[in-house]
Amino acid sequence: MSVRTRLDDLYARRLRNRLRQGPLPRHIGVIIDGNRRWARQMGFEDVREGHRHGAQQIARLMSWCEGLGIGHVTVYLASVDNLTKRASPEMAFLMQVIEDVVRDRLTAPGANWRVEPVGRLDMLPSSTAEVLKRAEEDTRGATGPELTLAIGYGSREEIVDAVRDLVLEEAASGRSLAEIAETVSVDALDEHLYTAGSPEPDLIIRTSGEVRLSGFLLWQAKDSQLYFCDANWPGFRYLDLLRALRSWARSR
Repeated sequence: MSVRTRLDDLYARRLRNRLRQGPLPRHIGVIIDGNRRWARQMGFEDVREGHRHGAQQIARLMSWCEGLGIGHVTVYLASVDNLTKRASPEMAFLMQVIEDVVRDRLTAPGANWRVEPVGRLDMLPSSTAEVLKRAEEDTRGATGPELTLAIGYGSREEIVDAVRDLVLEEAASGRSLAEIAETVSVDALDEHLYTAGSPEPDLIIRTSGEVRLSGFLLWQAKDSQLYFCDANWPGFRYLDLLRALRSWARSR
């Protein structure tokens, strides 16, 4: 172990102990970014390997959050735009990586996390959608933190789907168009979002130095603190998480 690593570990322990004395967020969202940049920096010939290392990092994040007592984590895996714009071989590779990580890490024995996929799962390969749905079913009784995987996700699409579901629900009850319009409210739409039933995120972290939300939880993030981290996602450390939590705690 290098001197730098030992110093980082010591600093992380001290920071963790300080954070435990104060409030922590109930729910954090993470926009994982920088997988390919990390792979280039590490010298991989195939930069897609960054996706594999990044996906494996999700299990570490959940372990860290579970140890800190954070009950809800939402990870932005792939947007609607990602699925429609990136070259299909890269997306096929990413989907296979997600399937492997969900099966082998996120739902493995000892991983006591409730997994919930949100987004337009019909845009995914059938095998990926099936793995995600099976993970949701198999972890429904887990007592640990809830892990929401946003995949095929976009806030605009989520809001459109919520409005559509609300209108169809009210129309099925026989209400007129004018009566349906009266039912449209913030609370009513909240109940039809993909994330209905989960608390709004207190803190949203984005890695790789990018300073934007990219359509992530725009409805839910109205009161969220935003934290932008320079580390690329596969290189995101426990210390980086603690620093983000410290920033959030200081704003309380």
